[in-house]
Order: sequence, then C-alpha cells, then structure tokens
Amino acid sequence: MKLRVFILVFILVGGFWFLTSHYSPIVDGHALGHLSLFGPKSTDSSMHLTEADAAPAYDAEEQNNIGIYKRVLPSVVNITSTALVYNFFFQAVPQQGQGSGFILDKNGHILTNFHVVAGANRGIEVQLSNKRRYQAKVVGTDRTHDLALLQIDAPDLQPVTLADSSELNVGQKVYAIGNPFGLSGTMTRGIISSIRSIRNEDGAPIEDAIQTDAAINPGNSGGPLLNSHGEVIGINTMIASNGADQSSGIGFAIPINTAKAVLSDLTRYGHAKRPSLGVSTYPIGPDLAEQMGIPADYGLLIQRVIPGGAAERAGLRGGNEQAYVGNQPILLGGDLIVAIDGQQIADQQDVSAIMNKHQAGDVVSVTIVRDRRQMTFKLQLGEAHDANV
Repeated sequence: MKLRVFILVFILVGGFWFLTSHYSPIVDGHALGHLSLFGPKSTDSSMHLTEADAAPAYDAEEQNNIGIYKRVLPSVVNITSTALVYNFFFQAVPQQGQGSGFILDKNGHILTNFHVVAGANRGIEVQLSNKRRYQAKVVGTDRTHDLALLQIDAPDLQPVTLADSSELNVGQKVYAIGNPFGLSGTMTRGIISSIRSIRNEDGAPIEDAIQTDAAINPGNSGGPLLNSHGEVIGINTMIASNGADQSSGIGFAIPINTAKAVLSDLTRYGHAKRPSLGVSTYPIGPDLAEQMGIPADYGLLIQRVIPGGAAERAGLRGGNEQAYVGNQPILLGGDLIVAIDGQQIADQQDVSAIMNKHQAGDVVSVTIVRDRRQMTFKLQLGEAHDANV
C-alpha cells in the first residue's frame, strides 16, 4: 500500500516538473516561455525595433520645396564685409558684418543690400555654396533703394532666374534662402502677407515692398525671396522686430523690379541715376484744399522748382505766398500736380512708384492745376537729388 502511494506521488511530482520545464504555451500567437511558479520567464533580453520597409515617398509640396532648394542654393552666396573701426582707446580694430546675396550672371555679378557692404574699407569676401571664397569688388551702389552690385571672378557660376514682381498677390507662397546668424544655406518659407510702401532705416521709401511671414533674421539681408517656381521676386532687406533684432514674422523684401530698373545704371555709372521731376512738393488732401481754396482735393503742391531741372525747363511754377500748416511753413500759389502719365498723384510715394519705371532722360506727361485750369506739360526727366522728386 505504501509503495502505491509513493509511486503515485512520484508520478504527480515528475509530471509537474516536466510541464513547467519543457512546455511553452502559445497565447495570441506568441510563446510565453517556460512556466514558472512565479510567472513566465523571458529568455531573450535583446531590443526589437519596428522599421519601415522603405523610405516614404515625398508628397508634392515636399518635392517642390526640395527642388527649389537644390536648384537655387548654388546661386546664393554668403557675404562678409570687413571695416576698420576705432575702439574706446582709439585703436584700429577690424569689424565684420555678414549678409547674403545672389548671383545674377556668369560674369560674377552679385546683387545684395547696400547696408551689407556699407563702410567695408577692408574688403568684401564672398563664399559660394561649394565653400570656395573670393574677394569681391563693388561695381555700383544705390543707397536710396538699399542695393549694391558686386562682382567676383569665379568659374562655373549658376545664376538665378528673375521673376516679374508687378503681379504678386497676398497669400502666395514664398521662400527665403540665406545666411541667418551665420547659418549658411538656410531656407525658410511662408506667404506674402502684404504689399505696402515702407521706409528703410535711412528713411528712404521702398515702394511696393513685399511683406512676408517667412523667417528673416540678421544675415538674411541681401538674399533672395523666391516664388513657388524658385524665381527671385525680391531682395530680403529688413525685419520689424520691435527691438528684438530677430524674426517676429514680419519681414520685408525690395521688389526685384526695383532692382531691375537700376542695374544698368549701377553697371555703367557706379550709381543709380534716379529720374526726377526737379521739384519739391507738399501733399494736399481734401481738408487742406478746402481751407486754402485749392481747386482740387488731392495732389502735390509745388513749393519750388529746382533751377535747371525738368520742371523749370518745361515751365512749371513754384509757390510765392507763405502760409502755415500748424507750425510748418508752406508756399501757396504754385502748380498742383494731379497726374503723371495719366496716373493720379496723391503723394510723393505715387511719384516714386512712377519714377521707378523710368530713367533719367525719359519724357513723361505731367498734369497740373493752375488758376483753376487743368494743363498738361511734357517733361524730360532729370537726375534726382536728395531734396527733390
């Protein structure tokens, strides 16, 4: 009897040992490992990663972004300007500034901002996307429009393609490529937020400036603003940062058509021969016109004509009777400019926009009001000076 009990206990213990040592049950398609009184044991401590079979395909927008970057990057340059300045102890020390630019042709002409190279009395260095460096010379500058034309002697240059900036629309996509904070080859993207007239840091007007929310930071100045085809529509020039000196989502670019209008002058003369009517003026609105008895509620009242200028040669007249607007003295009695080439003129910015389409020597039609009569004169434009339009 005792033997039977011993044999039965042996069989039960042996069977339990066999099951827990050699049997791995399958649960939800996975082996749980050897059974244990303390739960399943893991015999594999390696890490298993889930990886894609292949890289995912880029969507159409990503492909366009990548295509623009690869196509335009070789045309964008980094510019380092060096100036010799004097410190507190009147010691001469070099000071460097950085910006961007882009290649216009295979002859090495490069367009950038004037303020990027202003005062560079110890040289300007241009670095291409292939990291090669070249010394640049200044071909011409236009401080009013904040433009500078440089040239380098380098082989196998890849020029940009210039677009027409006259038909831009708020909402269209734009891209900026440049050297923000010295980070070369950086591309950002956004949209055209607005097209408006602004003034640069020197107070000069920039007509039809392109406002964008694409990130533009110090070092982007002079670099290209591109449309969705990778064509240059503007030159990145300034940011509205409220003193932070970094992007706040409001950047501005000079329209490329403004640069096109002066490139030939920069090449031939070294400066822009901006056209001018040869007058100094004061803008008139409805309220002021009513108070002074002026027979039109808009226009530019000629204060004086510049001796030898286009207006004087054509017979336009300046004011001869002093009056005051607040504390500001003005002259009455002069001709009131109301249109140029048939386009209504309300302020100096309207004149600047028209002048950007002309060169010195061009002939324009100027419509004025004199003694309550409307008259039209033909003017051959002269060259602008700071004090006249």
